[in-house]
Amino acid sequence: MNIGIFSDTYFPQINGVATSIRTLAHGLEKKGHNVYIFTPWDPRTPEIDEPNVFRIPSMPFLFAKSFRAGLLCPPHLWKKIYSLNLDIIHTQTEFSLGFLGKFISTTQGIPLVHTYHTMYEDYVHYIAGGHIISPEMARDFSKAFCNVTTDVIVPTKKTEDLLLSYGVTTPISIIPTGIDTTHFSRDNFSREEILELRHSYGLEEDTPVVLSLGRVAKEKSIDLVMEAMPSLLNKLPTAKMVVVGEGPEKDNLALLARSLGIEEHVIFTGGKPWTEIGKYYQLGNVFCSASVTETQGLTFAESMAAGVPVVAKNDPCMNNIVTHNLTGLLFENKDDLPELLYQVLTDENLQNRLSQAGMETMKELSVETFCTSVESLYDNILQSGERPEKVAAPIIPLVLGVRAAKRITAVPRRLVRNSLQHSQQLTKILPNIYKNK
Repeated sequence: MNIGIFSDTYFPQINGVATSIRTLAHGLEKKGHNVYIFTPWDPRTPEIDEPNVFRIPSMPFLFAKSFRAGLLCPPHLWKKIYSLNLDIIHTQTEFSLGFLGKFISTTQGIPLVHTYHTMYEDYVHYIAGGHIISPEMARDFSKAFCNVTTDVIVPTKKTEDLLLSYGVTTPISIIPTGIDTTHFSRDNFSREEILELRHSYGLEEDTPVVLSLGRVAKEKSIDLVMEAMPSLLNKLPTAKMVVVGEGPEKDNLALLARSLGIEEHVIFTGGKPWTEIGKYYQLGNVFCSASVTETQGLTFAESMAAGVPVVAKNDPCMNNIVTHNLTGLLFENKDDLPELLYQVLTDENLQNRLSQAGMETMKELSVETFCTSVESLYDNILQSGERPEKVAAPIIPLVLGVRAAKRITAVPRRLVRNSLQHSQQLTKILPNIYKNK
């Protein structure tokens, strides 16, 4: 099969979506398929890029500067896309590259599979503090996009239930994202390597470390973990909290640590390259997250694959990963968190038991299972003969630059109305998103 993946985020950005796409692409390639990734250009893109990754001219996303929004596709990439004879288009975003994928699907009659990664109603605070886009509009937006696809992939039952509550009628397939456990295995790193990394951050070999790893953002609720530290330090004064990652909440968390009087016990490492993430998991004696906005929780799975015990806020996305007191510890009330952290950090038997059970569980969430499931979905769609009806639409030539982008601001609505056939609600949302650009 020739498979085109369209995403607004990909490496060098470090997040769960980028990881999921790379995992899927490499797994499908091993099965003999041709996979082509289309994503916005990022200024951090290495000079030598992956051969089947095509970068679309982009600009910073207005409300989150670390993300990029694709502009129009240049003529040579239009020609390239059409020359690939794609059998399946797989979108991983509902925004700029998602529109491009849907446009090609509609005009070429190619089946469109969509993976729903993000519960947008929990992210509307990024758009002008929540004053432009409401949670209800975000729900309508998700419903509108999902309902113009052939099939929607979700990682958990929680996400399926969410989309059904929105009114999504497109078939939904639950396919958990696979984890390349070998990338996170503690066997990849010597004791000396980990000790050297610890020393670089002023940590001793026996320093108890509470680890947070991932995007440093409000919806990740890192503040709740930090607020548990004073109580933990009363019983375990040598404990430290290490926050690995970048994001808009970093400065606020630093201020919170200072206000709690624990700034000397909190270490921010900043973002780290994907190739080093496995080693950074080994900094932690326990991985802790209070986030309830995850669709699957890949960082929990990665931590377990790394042999680091997990303490997490109870949430339906944990159901296929963490079982309380078996593969990790779950809490309902934040007041219970300090005691749970203390137990894991001081009870070596508990720590070892959770670590071993976590690693065994992650073997079942394999990359092979993930890629085989997606491959089977593609095959079933193609064998069914189901194709979107072709809708004639003009190919819009690209004139690079922001000035050109401003001249074509009407295009997204026209494509949505005439080609994508989105719902009326979506056409109301889009002008709000674009009106300040």
